[in-house]
Amino acid sequence: MNVRNYLLAGFASLGLAGAAHAHFQLAYTAYTLIEKPGDVPVKLIFWHPFENGHVMDMAPPLEFYAVHRGEKIDLMETLQPITFKGSSNEAAAFDGSVPVKRSGDYVLVVVPEPYFEESENLFIQQITKVYLNRNTIPTDWDRPLGLATEILPLTKPTNVLAGSSFTGRVLSEGQAVAGAEIEVEYIAAEPSFETNSPQAATAQPSPAGTVVVLSDENGYFSFGIPKAGHWGFAALGTGAETEHDGKELSQDAVIWIRAWDIE
Repeated sequence: MNVRNYLLAGFASLGLAGAAHAHFQLAYTAYTLIEKPGDVPVKLIFWHPFENGHVMDMAPPLEFYAVHRGEKIDLMETLQPITFKGSSNEAAAFDGSVPVKRSGDYVLVVVPEPYFEESENLFIQQITKVYLNRNTIPTDWDRPLGLATEILPLTKPTNVLAGSSFTGRVLSEGQAVAGAEIEVEYIAAEPSFETNSPQAATAQPSPAGTVVVLSDENGYFSFGIPKAGHWGFAALGTGAETEHDGKELSQDAVIWIRAWDIE
């Protein structure tokens, strides 16, 4: 167990549920299924979205790009700094956009600058993927991107049904990670593009703190999706890089998926 996981376990054992809630890097779009071509707005926020909690200052990311039909589209020049106002504080975040023109998948990737979490005395770097699709034509969603660490979806991430399950595989430099600790998150208060603040929450987190699942010996995990909306999964400390500026680094793999109700 790395230091980060040890501290989270200690918070939980002391009954400090709030302290045990998860940091999550967001690459949020209001729509994941795109009907018309155009630039799709994206918000990059480092936040505790399930409980609409504390927002962390985000430095300019090291990389921000999309992969479409196997081609990389650099999105760094679209980024503009903003201030995102959470329920308890405000912090630096970014607005960006992705040009969606042709049909198919657009896999957004954020490689953030490592964030120093003072309470845990370590750096956190959450390498994040989120998926958009135009015209429901699959092109890229089931392919690994060769990231330092990533979660490869085995369930189409733009079309998960509430009441079904999501399955993924944790990879580190392309190799399966057995026994990875994966935190589960939900965007209960979706960000407003107009106000740069959360909208009304539609759910409350578990009173027992962060939901956690483990990967099996081949790196696979599954989670039953109880509600429509945006669900995130963070495999903690699965990257090969373990140190930054002389302190421990938790290099995490994050994926966001979109679940839908059957009407």
